[in-house]
Amino acid sequence: MLNTDTIVALATPSGGAIGMVRLSGSDAITITARLFKAKNTKINLCEAQANTLHYGILHTLKGDEIDEVMVSVYHAPHSYTGEESVEITCHGSSYIMQSAVHALIDAGARQARPGEYTQRAYLNGKMDLSQAEAVADLIASTNRATHKIALNQLKGHFSNKLLMLRDQLLKMTSLLELELDFSDHEDLEFANRDELKALACTISNHIKSLTHSFETGKALKKGIPVAIVGKTNVGKSTLLNQLLREEKAIVSDVHGTTRDVIEDTMEIHGVTFRFIDTAGLRHTQDKVERIGIERAYQKLEEAVIVLWVIDQQPTQKEIDQILSHIEDKKVILVKNKADLVSSSNASLSFPPLLSPLLKISISAKHGQGIQELEKLIYATADIPELDENSVIVTNARHYEALSRAQISISRVIEGLDLNLSGDLLAEDLRICLEELAEITGGAITSNEVLGNIFKHFCIGK
Repeated sequence: MLNTDTIVALATPSGGAIGMVRLSGSDAITITARLFKAKNTKINLCEAQANTLHYGILHTLKGDEIDEVMVSVYHAPHSYTGEESVEITCHGSSYIMQSAVHALIDAGARQARPGEYTQRAYLNGKMDLSQAEAVADLIASTNRATHKIALNQLKGHFSNKLLMLRDQLLKMTSLLELELDFSDHEDLEFANRDELKALACTISNHIKSLTHSFETGKALKKGIPVAIVGKTNVGKSTLLNQLLREEKAIVSDVHGTTRDVIEDTMEIHGVTFRFIDTAGLRHTQDKVERIGIERAYQKLEEAVIVLWVIDQQPTQKEIDQILSHIEDKKVILVKNKADLVSSSNASLSFPPLLSPLLKISISAKHGQGIQELEKLIYATADIPELDENSVIVTNARHYEALSRAQISISRVIEGLDLNLSGDLLAEDLRICLEELAEITGGAITSNEVLGNIFKHFCIGK
């Protein structure tokens, strides 16, 4: 499926001060040379050295001037795609950039498909499939954490981890298959079963660690959902506005003001949190408010962290109502309106039944304790420290392949416990190898899979 024709596309969006048009393919330099005339030099682009920059005028085939440009020349295989490549930097006008693309198409190039540059880089061996997918993740990164994860994957840390596992699996498989070559000798074992089991368990633990990281990766990618719940008029909307640093939700003394779910995101220490303000939980005959309360419970189920806001001693009914929906949730009990000096509020203490929960006192109205609450939210999320070697799985395709690999290696361990023959063990090991190879593209990857991956890229990348 490797195309050798020359493709062209915008590498930057139009409208900025400068823009870039990118070509890649066997005729990239030749096509550009037909339209480019260097200034202050007689150099022909076809004779230009690799990794050089040239100043001149870009024309149409008819000779009409398009713009003054800088042209970068790259020779195969030392380019992003591994092919002959040219990058034309011009002014960022939409008209100029589109004119350049149309002129280059008239000169022999064709419009690139979404993700085709990165697809060619993968097919030409410049990166493996997981690194290619990291390019899209890097472009789409919205916070420090997702940027770090994508950058580490692009650098090959995930690939290296998988390569280590595959090397260990290959060692096991080769020893077992060597035994099959000497099947006439039933008592002959090249692979010590105890050592095989220890190695299989080690591999299994590594794969489990990667699959378990997917929940963290998914949360970091989409934003960790934090539901703000409690009775009406306890200050949930005021708290949301304080956290978001804007007047996102309507604040009123009237009970039941918030009748629908309000969501927005903010970063805390480089991690995106998705805060969800919900309708106050109470019994009501108002149909619209009841719908909002039902949605509040739905969002409560989706949340990873729950901020349970109270402003007075909760009743047993309220406690039972909330606790029935927050099992397995990370809950922070937030005592609001700490600025009030009334004797009832001053004497407010957290109920003994709620003693295991994390607790904090704040004044959402005056911003008191908000920074401490943010620190507590971040700590409660339990995000692992990300360094340059961190490997976090964020891609559902990778997770599914790892899950299948985990099933195969578990069968190997079970087979060793049951003293199964080497051919059966070797078959499960081969399946495990194929699943890991599917992630990086080391195995034969179908055109359908490749097409599905790269169609989500932007054109020009």
